[in-house]
Amino acid sequence: MKDYVILTDSCSDLGKDVREKLGIDYVQMNIVYDGKELPASLDWDIYTPAELYNIMRGGTRVTTNQVPVQNFNTAFTKYMEEGKDVIYIGCSSALSGSVNTGKVVADELAEKYPDNKIYVIDSLNSCLGEGLMAMDAAKMREEGKTAEEVAQYIETNKLKYLQFAAVDDLTYLKRAGRVKASAAFFGNLFGVKPILISNRQGENLAVKKVKGRKNSIDEIFNMAKPSIVAHENQTVAVVHADCEKDAEYLKNRIESELGVKEVYVNYIGPIIGASVGPGTIAIYCRGNEKEV
Repeated sequence: MKDYVILTDSCSDLGKDVREKLGIDYVQMNIVYDGKELPASLDWDIYTPAELYNIMRGGTRVTTNQVPVQNFNTAFTKYMEEGKDVIYIGCSSALSGSVNTGKVVADELAEKYPDNKIYVIDSLNSCLGEGLMAMDAAKMREEGKTAEEVAQYIETNKLKYLQFAAVDDLTYLKRAGRVKASAAFFGNLFGVKPILISNRQGENLAVKKVKGRKNSIDEIFNMAKPSIVAHENQTVAVVHADCEKDAEYLKNRIESELGVKEVYVNYIGPIIGASVGPGTIAIYCRGNEKEV
C-alpha cells in the first residue's frame, strides 16, 4: 500500500499533541491586524490565545486570508517528492476559498507527479468538524485503509460531522461574513446568544436564540446530546475562544452524562477565532446526517 499523508489547514484547530500522535499535518493561513500579517499557527507560538482574543476584546479588527498558493505548492510537492499521496481535508468552501485553491494546485501538479494522487475534500465544515474528519482519516490509515478508501469514506460521511456553537457576540461573525444575513437580527437583541450549526452547504446558520450565557452553553449540550451516536466509540470535541471554565463545564457534563470514549478540549484557533470572536464555545461530534 502506498504511503500517504493526512493534511488539513489552519481552520482544523487540532493541537500539536494530536497532530503528532496521529501523524496529521496542516497548511497555514494568515491573520492580519494592526497592519501586520502573521501565520495562523495552531501551536500558538507567535501569540498566545489570551493575547489574540484580548486584542479583539479591545476593539481591534482581525481579518484572515486563505491558504496561499505557495503554501499548497510547498506542502503538496514535499510529500509527492517523498513518493506519498495526499489527502487534504479543507475548510468549507462556503467559508474559505482554500479548498478551491488546493484543487487548482493539485491539478497543476498532477502532470509533474503522475504516479501520485492528491485527494482534495471540501469538508463543508470548519474547526473541529474538519479536525475530527482528519483524526478519523488518520485512524483509518493506522488500520491499513488505502488513501482512496479513506478519501471515499470522508467524502461519503462528511455531513455526519455536526456543530453546535454558542456565540457570545454575533458582531464578529457578521463583520467577517461568516453567518447568513437572514440571522443577523440576533445580534440586535440584548442578552440573546445565537446558537449556530453548520448546514448541508457548509454555512454557519443561526437556528436558535437563547437568553443568557449559561443557558446558551446548556443549550448546545442539550442539542448535541440526542445527536451523538456510538457513544462508546465517539470522540467528542469541545472548543473555546478563551473561556476555559465554560469548556471544562461542558467536558464534565459530556463525560458524566453521555459516557463517550473521549472528550477532546482545545482552543478555537486564530482563523476561526477571528471570525467568531472571544467567548465562543462549541461542541463537535458525529451523528446522523445533517438535514438543514
